[in-house]
Amino acid sequence: MARTNIKELKKIIEEKDKEIIALKAELERKSTELDKIVKVSSSVVSQLASTEDLLNLVVTVVAELLNTKICSVMLVDEEKQELIIRATQSLDEEYKNKPNLKVNQGISGLTVKEGRPVIVSDVREDPGFVYGDIARRLSLVSMLSVPMRFRNKVIGVINIYTSERHEFTTDEIEVVQALANYAGIAIGSSQLIEEVTKTREALETRKLVDRAKGFLMKSKGMSEDEAYRFLQKRSMDTGKPMKEIASAICLVYELEK
Repeated sequence: MARTNIKELKKIIEEKDKEIIALKAELERKSTELDKIVKVSSSVVSQLASTEDLLNLVVTVVAELLNTKICSVMLVDEEKQELIIRATQSLDEEYKNKPNLKVNQGISGLTVKEGRPVIVSDVREDPGFVYGDIARRLSLVSMLSVPMRFRNKVIGVINIYTSERHEFTTDEIEVVQALANYAGIAIGSSQLIEEVTKTREALETRKLVDRAKGFLMKSKGMSEDEAYRFLQKRSMDTGKPMKEIASAICLVYELEK
């Protein structure tokens, strides 16, 4: 009887040891995931990385964490209404240079439209996947597409492909979504700054052109339309921006005062 109890106790201890080992492995995996997320978030917060550097970091981190064959980031081009690949760790030229998708096209388009992660068990067989030929040639199988948001608007997607059939876990989806959220904030902020800068430059150009037109109208007796056409022609003849031409005219007239 005592021997039986000892055997049972030994068995329980062995099972507990296995559970402890499994828990340690899970803890190490979670710690690695956290380190990667912190690395990306630090780049966003510090704003030390350019948009290109950040996107390259994101695809590299995601590919390492999920051990995937290909990871890519596609951003929405609002003017063309297309999804364009902006970063990938894939070295395959055909994949990197594949045609852009319309925002309502394919699995990535579905992710943008519905604003939620989309999973495909096998892209080689799914009629919604546009690049079936590329998928078969590169042996791409399962796919996870996660939306990137800025101010509650989807501005792009992170796409992940595996080389064999894979069921993406809740943890994997949440990790990728967390990275997508950080990247979305950085990219959206960068685009917003770019738009503000363009608007400011446009206003400055308009002010200079208006001043230059005023000088020409006053000194040359031109009409407003004639003054504008004069500036436009000088810009075309010299190959210089109209802002530069207007600035030079303003400077000349200021010095003549």
